[in-house]
Amino acid sequence: MRTTILLIAVLLLGLMAGLFYAYAGSVMPGMRRAADRAAVDVMQRINLAIQNPLFLVIFTGALIFTGIATFQNAGRSEVFVPLLIALVLYGLTLAITGVFNIPLNNQLDRAGDPDQIEDLAAVRAAFFPRWVRFNILRTVTSVAAFLAGCWALLEY
Repeated sequence: MRTTILLIAVLLLGLMAGLFYAYAGSVMPGMRRAADRAAVDVMQRINLAIQNPLFLVIFTGALIFTGIATFQNAGRSEVFVPLLIALVLYGLTLAITGVFNIPLNNQLDRAGDPDQIEDLAAVRAAFFPRWVRFNILRTVTSVAAFLAGCWALLEY
């Protein structure tokens, strides 16, 4: 059972790192090239679409399974240390998301229907540069968490 928990933890960490990287490497660069209305509209739609049960399971499951795996391997320092690093880094990823990205998503949503927004350029400017910066930061922390999880697997 310990092996299964560890594998699930690393898989979920990898899925989250991949998701954040996909935003950093393709979604947001593509949005940069879009017109203001399209960028605001699409990001509002993405923010709604991502709020689904599967995402929630993966997003929170990475923390839960990494925490369980860390606890299960407390007596094996060669596995415990990289898992603890993964747990801390993924916790930091969640903190960045909760403190910065989600409030920016909510702010964008409160701006309303893009067809009714008077100054789309201002709404975009208030959202995109900060959101991208924090997404890059959480991409780094989540990829590092995944790598620490892989290190734990190698030591297992």
